Amino acid sequence: MSTVSAAAVEACVASVVRADVQSTRAYHVGDATGLLKLDAMENPYGLPELVRQEVAQALAGATLNRYPAPDAVALESALRTATAIPTQASVMFGNGSDELIHLLIQATCQPGDVVLSPVPTFVMYAVSAQWNHARFVGVDTLPDFSLDMAAMLSAIAQHKPKVVFLAYPNNPTGCAFGIEEIQTLIQAAAPGLVVIDEAYAPFASHSFMPHVLEAPNVVVVRTVSKQGLAGIRLGYVAGASAWISQFDKVRPPYNINVLTREVAAVILRHHEVLDAQAQHLCMDREKLSTALKNMSDVLEVYPTHANFVLFRVGKPDEVFNGLKKQGILIRNVSAGHPLLAGCLRVTVSTPEENEQFLSALRKVMAK
Repeated sequence: MSTVSAAAVEACVASVVRADVQSTRAYHVGDATGLLKLDAMENPYGLPELVRQEVAQALAGATLNRYPAPDAVALESALRTATAIPTQASVMFGNGSDELIHLLIQATCQPGDVVLSPVPTFVMYAVSAQWNHARFVGVDTLPDFSLDMAAMLSAIAQHKPKVVFLAYPNNPTGCAFGIEEIQTLIQAAAPGLVVIDEAYAPFASHSFMPHVLEAPNVVVVRTVSKQGLAGIRLGYVAGASAWISQFDKVRPPYNINVLTREVAAVILRHHEVLDAQAQHLCMDREKLSTALKNMSDVLEVYPTHANFVLFRVGKPDEVFNGLKKQGILIRNVSAGHPLLAGCLRVTVSTPEENEQFLSALRKVMAK
């Protein structure tokens, strides 16, 4: 039997796959082979040997021939001990916070309903809205990336969004929106759901998690990725049981595999290790920001409450490519939004890797 032609397959694909999918590029992950990887906000520190051994023992005893239990009891217990989730709040796990963003929109939005967020922000809010047939409305921040409250309140009143996403701290800018401003937006958006995305909570000085039950229309989403567990892909959403029970209806069965459950439960029982690493990164974040501010060719360095620093240069493409030639991979976000013109984002790493980045940047800037 002969193999069908590629043209015939492409014709079938073109007639079946959604037009907006065909016109969109897949999410791009840069090739970091042979490079110092400072583009993805990963924790550069490994785990202590004793914790690694405990993880290995847990994995050795994992029942890989069985589906995961319906309730991740051990994982949830370890998580609650390690975090400030209120006792009365319910929790649902996801395959990273990306899956949870998708599920929350899927559970709330009919085709054409509005998902709203200040922009620039995490791109997956708009992407997940599109794939769920919702309409994404982005409201520009002010030039310093703080909230334009008049514009936000006007957009909420006009569009009546089903879901409002507020990244706290925000990605890719690193800023933490005002607490009172967020509280005002929560009230204005009701009964629409306000999702506070605390992916960078380990590096911030405030969290809405302890207050998640104080308003009827709020949930908090988090991930363990930035804490040092990016490889296991685990996120969670906490909120009133009335919300979580509805979200759980659209959650795929067994979405958190046995290995992820076992690893996360062990490591979260040693959360003080991750907490200490986050504290080190916060201290080195300030040193990195100061060093960037002292470079005459760096036009602006933005305040950050996350584990990365956003800075602006005159020729971002040249600097990005120059750093890559020097063996350093950061993130060029300058084309992501007009307010980000000229901006690059670098992950805070170990003191040695931070200095390696700064040394390479000085060389690139000197050319």
